[in-house]
Amino acid sequence: MVTPSPAAAAAPLALSVGDPSGVGPEIAIAAWRLRKDAAVPPFYLLADPDLIAARAKRLGVSLDIAKTTPQAACEAFSRALPVVSLAARLADTPGLPDRANAAGIVEAIDRAVADCIAGAAAAVVTCPIAKKPLYDAGFAFPGHTEYLAHLASHHFGRSILPVMMLAGPDLRTVPVTIHIALAEVPKALTSDLVIETGRIVARDLRDQFGIVAPRLAVAGLNPHAGEGGAMGQEDLRVVAPAVERLRAEGIDAFGPLPADTLFHARARQGYDAVLCMYHDQALIPAKMLAFDEAVNVTLGLPFVRTSPDHGTAFDIAGKGVARPDSLIAALKLARRLADGSAGGQQA
Repeated sequence: MVTPSPAAAAAPLALSVGDPSGVGPEIAIAAWRLRKDAAVPPFYLLADPDLIAARAKRLGVSLDIAKTTPQAACEAFSRALPVVSLAARLADTPGLPDRANAAGIVEAIDRAVADCIAGAAAAVVTCPIAKKPLYDAGFAFPGHTEYLAHLASHHFGRSILPVMMLAGPDLRTVPVTIHIALAEVPKALTSDLVIETGRIVARDLRDQFGIVAPRLAVAGLNPHAGEGGAMGQEDLRVVAPAVERLRAEGIDAFGPLPADTLFHARARQGYDAVLCMYHDQALIPAKMLAFDEAVNVTLGLPFVRTSPDHGTAFDIAGKGVARPDSLIAALKLARRLADGSAGGQQA
């Protein structure tokens, strides 16, 4: 994690618009409109100002937009939604994803990261993207998380392993494998991957969240954590050795544990985060417990990145019913992490 300069600490948050055919534009608008009541920290939106104006009009919302720069965004924030214009234009087609918007979607992410690294932004917050329109346009990365790691590696000249963490009021979960098909998980899951993920989670829970001695529960891949090998060998041959290595390094990790008993209220009192072996094993309990409050935090990056824990929600885009709660939580957590004041809190 890069230690922010005093200038960066006072800088606004950079919010990328996400897929403009989804709810990103309207939750950004809603978050800004709730800036006083919800104590939303200053941010600027990387987007096409015409699209934001069109979406506000479609929603029947009166909105002042300030076309600005990152440096002037904080001053504008109290009176208007600060929008830093993209070179690419974006079409306002709620519910109808368009590959033609891919250039602007990616540009917004690129510029948010560049601004953060340059100190013009304190942290990166991203609105949701959809993978298929980006893939159709030639996007070569599985998702947001992997692309952010690519950008960080490019800027800093070293390989970076990104770790996705869903942080809610009562639960933090981490998928060890992320955006891959379920059938590919056993092949992708290695002891080294579990170990490196555990190291990053323990370090960032300590350094960013202020948890002095993080406790990591480790879920098994198979039902009943493999039942001693009767239901698959991965937990014996891959997960258990990784847990032993983490413990040998002084990290309070334990498992593999049956996933079906890891997430009830009593079990949650015994750990600070759960390492899960695949995407849905981590995201289902996180979203079930805190769909509107959980935040997606990317650990392992040399800058702070958060996002809402939900997707583009094409089915409700443009209807004025999307809730900004998770985005507001993401903005607040990004500010606390950037300021070094998370103090063990969750989203």
